[in-house]
Amino acid sequence: MSNNPFETSQAALHTAAKIAGINPDAVRYLEQPKRIFQFTIPMKMDNGELKFFEAYRVHYNDALGQVKNGLRFVPDLDLDIVKALGLWMTVKHAVAGIPAGGGKGGVKVDPKTLSEGEYERLCRAYIRKLPMKGAWVDVPGADIGTSGKTMAWMLDELEEIKQYHQPAAINDKPVATNGTQLSMEATGTGVFFVTREAVKDLGIASDAKIVVQGFGNVGRTAALLYREAGFKVVGVGDIKNAIYNEDGIDIPALVEHVAKTGYVEGFPGTKSLSNAELLELPCDILVPAAVQSVLNEGNADKIQAKLIMEAANGPTTPEAEEILAKRGIAIVPDVLTNCGSAIVCSFERTQGLTDDYWDVDKVRNKLEERIVSAYRATKASAEKYDTSMRNGAWINALKKIADSMTARGWI
Repeated sequence: MSNNPFETSQAALHTAAKIAGINPDAVRYLEQPKRIFQFTIPMKMDNGELKFFEAYRVHYNDALGQVKNGLRFVPDLDLDIVKALGLWMTVKHAVAGIPAGGGKGGVKVDPKTLSEGEYERLCRAYIRKLPMKGAWVDVPGADIGTSGKTMAWMLDELEEIKQYHQPAAINDKPVATNGTQLSMEATGTGVFFVTREAVKDLGIASDAKIVVQGFGNVGRTAALLYREAGFKVVGVGDIKNAIYNEDGIDIPALVEHVAKTGYVEGFPGTKSLSNAELLELPCDILVPAAVQSVLNEGNADKIQAKLIMEAANGPTTPEAEEILAKRGIAIVPDVLTNCGSAIVCSFERTQGLTDDYWDVDKVRNKLEERIVSAYRATKASAEKYDTSMRNGAWINALKKIADSMTARGWI
């Protein structure tokens, strides 16, 4: 059993490429990143101690355009995770029809161990040391451990270096720094739109029971929209543990509880569970919205959902997917389900380059149009090749990437 995210991403690549007969040379390009930056950030802490932080940035593939998105500041970051995320982002952009390549990176650190000043200095140092950057080269965005605040610090540092304003060079900024509306809610909103389409196609009831594993920006936003639409969210988990109520959880009240306490634990009227138990709850829809490889060979035969919406990147290992498929459990893949942020980041860059900023309704409507179109194209491809939704999404992406490589003379 392998829970290595890069191996998971490569398995998806090779499976889809074989089904659709993708040019083998295009596949060879996608078996490794175009560029890998690995560097050390030395920094004096508030107490005067000198610490060194490992940092990464991967430009996975830029056949479709400049690389974009994702900076993680997490304690377990390593190069295989960053490479996998870079490939997934490359495919995600192609799935969503975005003219961009995949970029991912970050710093191996637990932001909770840093003071506000240390956190800001580390963010600014990352941008200073990043070798290639700018709106037409590499556009970093937020991910786990980063936020609108951190991206604003990074934009400010980049503009100090460049000595001119360049709002399109950093994604996921606050509106106050020429960011876009719906930035932090984009992924969760997209998850909701795709879930709504999948539920209609699969004939799942409109009051379906949903379990959400992960209650950060993505899980929280999706859960709020699920409840508003009439779905019943019966289980929610976070980094610490999980809660369950078979009659449904009051998500707006849970959001207030988490804002006060930091965790879902102790929310009135719910039963406490481990995250492992949460994943195995009886439900109609399971939404893994945290980290990679949570559905694996060890628990795939215990999953009781009818549908899995991959709101996280790489939450299902290849071994688990094989088991789930044999059991008739549908999966809508990460590169489609969670591409809402990639779509809105593309809108953000467009707004920054044109100095034309949109209201929230325009952003939401254009996101819905784009992601529903991507869902329909994925479903059509899956049906054409008589294969899974994951393979359908990857096939569509690989065809676009291979066509660009051919036109450029790479293959």
